[in-house]
Amino acid sequence: MNVLAVTDAQGAVTDPELLAAAETVHRQLRPQLPADYAGRMREVFASGAEMAVAVVSGRVLGVCVFRVIEKTFSGREIYCDDLVTDEASRSRGAGKAMIAYLERIGRERRCDVVALDSGTQRQQAHKFYFREGLVVAAFHFTKRMPGDSASGGSD
Repeated sequence: MNVLAVTDAQGAVTDPELLAAAETVHRQLRPQLPADYAGRMREVFASGAEMAVAVVSGRVLGVCVFRVIEKTFSGREIYCDDLVTDEASRSRGAGKAMIAYLERIGRERRCDVVALDSGTQRQQAHKFYFREGLVVAAFHFTKRMPGDSASGGSD
């Protein structure tokens, strides 16, 4: 299992083929992403996000999208927007490898915590996060802005 960067630390795509290969797995978590997946992801990367993928034998088994942010609550955070493993390949180490990658990048960038949000319906994912040492530190509340028709939110 290898975790490979799709972007550099500034969010520039360094491997367009890996970005394209990530789409099918990423859509398992985010089916609402627009048809122009690469274009939308480049917009997300332009806002400070990065991407890495877990790969076995040339096949993408997992995707993580993350960013480093400063918060008054937690200090410097490596925040994972999305972490998803291929439904057909779960429990084969892709999620664990991506968490380890996030921890390594977080240490390199002097982060205080690794953080992510997970939709309340994703109980299996929660069991995995607890096994990996993540804890529920806060509730995350959202409210749609008037006129916002985009679907999405927490995974």
